Amino acid sequence: MPYKLTIILLLFVLSSYSDSNSGIDVTITISEELKSDFDENGRMFLFLTQNPQLEPRTQTWPNPFAPTHIFAKNLTGIDPESPVQLNDFTDWIGTPEWTFNEIPDGEYYAQVLWDQDTLESRIDAPGNIYSTKHKITIGSTEHLEFTLDQVIPDRAVKDHDLARFIEFTSDTLSKWWDKPMTLKAAVLLPDGYKKGAEYAIRYNVSGYGGRYTRINRLLENQDFMNWWTSGDAPEVINVFLDGEGPFGDSYQMDSDNSGPYGYALINELIPYIESEYRGSDDMETRFVDGCSTGGWVSLGLQLYYPDTFGAVFSYSPDAVEFENYQLINIYKDENAFVNEFGYERPVMRDISGEPLLSLRRFIQYENVLGSSDSYLNSGGQFSAHTALYSPKGENGLPEPLFDSKTGEINHSVAEYWKKYDFKLYVMENWDEIGPKLDDKIYIWAGDMDQFYLNVATRTFADFLSSAKDPVSDAVIEFAPMQVHCQQFSNKRVLEQIQDKLK
Repeated sequence: MPYKLTIILLLFVLSSYSDSNSGIDVTITISEELKSDFDENGRMFLFLTQNPQLEPRTQTWPNPFAPTHIFAKNLTGIDPESPVQLNDFTDWIGTPEWTFNEIPDGEYYAQVLWDQDTLESRIDAPGNIYSTKHKITIGSTEHLEFTLDQVIPDRAVKDHDLARFIEFTSDTLSKWWDKPMTLKAAVLLPDGYKKGAEYAIRYNVSGYGGRYTRINRLLENQDFMNWWTSGDAPEVINVFLDGEGPFGDSYQMDSDNSGPYGYALINELIPYIESEYRGSDDMETRFVDGCSTGGWVSLGLQLYYPDTFGAVFSYSPDAVEFENYQLINIYKDENAFVNEFGYERPVMRDISGEPLLSLRRFIQYENVLGSSDSYLNSGGQFSAHTALYSPKGENGLPEPLFDSKTGEINHSVAEYWKKYDFKLYVMENWDEIGPKLDDKIYIWAGDMDQFYLNVATRTFADFLSSAKDPVSDAVIEFAPMQVHCQQFSNKRVLEQIQDKLK
């Protein structure tokens, strides 16, 4: 059923910084078709971009080349039977330096989204409602009408003989959350999948927030599928783990805030998958891989569960130790946003080293996305990191490592993060886990990683290269003048697995 929710935005903006009383009046009218499905509580988002090629609502990450400006506010108690009048935007949180009443003159593409979903952590959740984008001109009186007639559809795995969808209820997570909690995944079977045979299994972890439906891109990639069905590809079952968790990506690890995702993966989901799809149930033929967030998670799973996986292929992992949490030393630095020399700390650079984006600006995007008006439940990268590494805080939110507005670091929280500092973990446990990691670790990093992640990887590599009793045989490659995930591909990892199986 098509949904129709009409939002009439009356924008009275005489000039960008006029002395006049610029203001915005919004009238929201809900159609009969929508009333039964409309949730009276949610978060309203308004997106503005000057790039006609973008779908504004999808630009929730601060693109330094084509910024989309976002404004948001929680709205409660909306009666679908009556028009809703909004005329005060002074307390709406936004990403730009200017307020919603001080939009610089010019042409924009505007879009509205109503986030009413409570099951997923990000605003691209099925059931959320949005408008088409409209071209508007700021600098004169405007009367704008938006129809929220688009609904984000349910996710689905493409129909294919070799593809399967898994939805598994975790008893452990359900007990922890006191409600049903499901884990999802997609499976790509080998071309020669035959009844009765057992197969090696690859568990792939996506880059940040990647969903199980990324299998669809492979199914639609004719070059990959031609290779996969040619007889040259390894006879391996591919499992694409889902990146959704209560605060963003679950990172597939146990968390004080998100719950026992690591335990559920190792003790519930993996045994279920391997019993259903004839995995060999043998550590030597079970592999884990990923890039970026997936690089961190896959390496973490290998380190913390060394008896479960036979090898890891980790590309451009997130910061693997926290003296170099990107450019922050969380144990010594006083502020995340400003370095010891008083300069704004970048979070992203180009291949020549030129800074592109500050951490302060990056965090402000997450502050706008979070219903708490902070990054703590934004569903973004720093929301997920905080949920994973930090203790529980107030109001059901994780305890922040740093203040969302000032960047001031809480060093008591930094001490708590040490449990997932891979360098510290490996140093403290090398006698026990070192022998179990023999011939199991492969890490790749570009030395011009856009997010400065190669620095922590080098520090981690330095420890492994000096490890004794046992000596580490980890293979860690650094590629000069290469960037984040540049060498990662599904085919490359599968060929690396194929070499392991020979």
